[in-house]
Amino acid sequence: MDNSFNHSLEKVSNCVYRLKANNTLQDAYVISSEKLLGLLTKDRTLVQLSNVARLPGLVGPVFVMPDAHEGYGFPIGGVAAFDAEDLDKGIVSPGGVGYDINCGVRLAVVDLKIEEVRQKIKELTNELYKNVPGGLGSKSAKLRLKESELDELAEKGIDYLIKAGFATSEDKKCIEEYGRMPNADPNYVSDEAKKRGKDQVGSIGSGNHFVEVQEIKEIYDESIASSFGLQQGKVCIMIHSGSRGYGHQVCSDYLKKFEKYLAKNSIKILDKELVYAHLSTEEANSYLKAMACAINYAFCNRQLLLYGVREAFSKVFGIDELDVKLVYDVCHNIAKFEDHTINKQKMKVCVHRKGATRAFTKHRKELPEKYYETGQPVIIPGSMGTASYVLVGTQTAMELTYGSTCHGAGRVMSRHKAKEEFSKRDISNELMAKGIYVRATEKDNIYEEAPGAYKDIDAVIDAVRCANICLPIARNVPVAVIKG
Repeated sequence: MDNSFNHSLEKVSNCVYRLKANNTLQDAYVISSEKLLGLLTKDRTLVQLSNVARLPGLVGPVFVMPDAHEGYGFPIGGVAAFDAEDLDKGIVSPGGVGYDINCGVRLAVVDLKIEEVRQKIKELTNELYKNVPGGLGSKSAKLRLKESELDELAEKGIDYLIKAGFATSEDKKCIEEYGRMPNADPNYVSDEAKKRGKDQVGSIGSGNHFVEVQEIKEIYDESIASSFGLQQGKVCIMIHSGSRGYGHQVCSDYLKKFEKYLAKNSIKILDKELVYAHLSTEEANSYLKAMACAINYAFCNRQLLLYGVREAFSKVFGIDELDVKLVYDVCHNIAKFEDHTINKQKMKVCVHRKGATRAFTKHRKELPEKYYETGQPVIIPGSMGTASYVLVGTQTAMELTYGSTCHGAGRVMSRHKAKEEFSKRDISNELMAKGIYVRATEKDNIYEEAPGAYKDIDAVIDAVRCANICLPIARNVPVAVIKG
């Protein structure tokens, strides 16, 4: 671990700063406004960014986004790209993906006016609470799997749920990677990971995960908003969850395996949390196959949560379940092979996004047909009780940040400190006074996830807009929140 960190920040363009640090192999950049910049010095975010910039196999600069904060090895909000053409140079690092593999967000819309929903908000919230299990160790309400079925789900992703009747072909078109990473192989996932994940697929979990009913409050680009199915005054549903204990165990297992790989090859690193393996090795190949299983698991987890949401809306409002239409589903803890232009040459790279969201602009081959002319929807949740945003990526993002942007508001307070600070207040009633109905499995989670524990989401969005890596399309505000 680097304890002799000397650095300064040089502004290079609007809301883009270059980190001047000792002995980095690549440049490191901070996407931030002046307003948010000071928060990055309150923990080890910039130290970690500097350490990432010293990893081998990088093809260009590394980044943190304005919601960044200290993480495991890589900072949360970190983006880095490694050589995927020369596999002896390029690497993959579990710390650059995180424990909650494919933690992500999906957005769905329903053709109901906010006034209609507010009239039945308590009934709807209670129905959602029954249909979307939350809390530490929570289990699915919709699906019980044998291990062989879990393996099939992890290998096939959303295709498994289409066959089982929990998803549609239209849903598949609106999911990053179309809901299935093709190289998934459950043989590389431990029995412990399968044991932890078997009954959890289709549950929120705890921490900052949620299901939220929102009002589409403001529209900034009518044309793109319309193509996304967003209308001011209508209702949408945001789902934030990941790969639960399954992905957590995959990360834990491979951190140990990568530690052994580095020791076996006498490779020394600055921070033991930045363990890695070269892409040419069996260790890296095994992790990528296991990680893909966790990615597919998370896609299915969010799909089953959407299924529960559809049932709740159908029961309360008498609509068809499929009237709750999926807009898009994005990942924000992932390593993927993508083509990017580096030094004016197109090359294949392994992009690590940890607490960062893909923000591809229009005309990328990875985009579904319906978003080919607009760019993909970029879904950025705020903290409980604050706004969330839908944005679209830009060409600047493609050129600067490997098509990446922020993933949320970003914590400024530890869970322990937040609990200490906010348990003195009745946060639920404070939110209720603002017209936000909240139900949580664990009362402490309301304190730990209080809005004051996070950065100002409006300031975060202003920073990515200022840097021109994302443009706001819609601003949503919560009317009901289901927490773990």
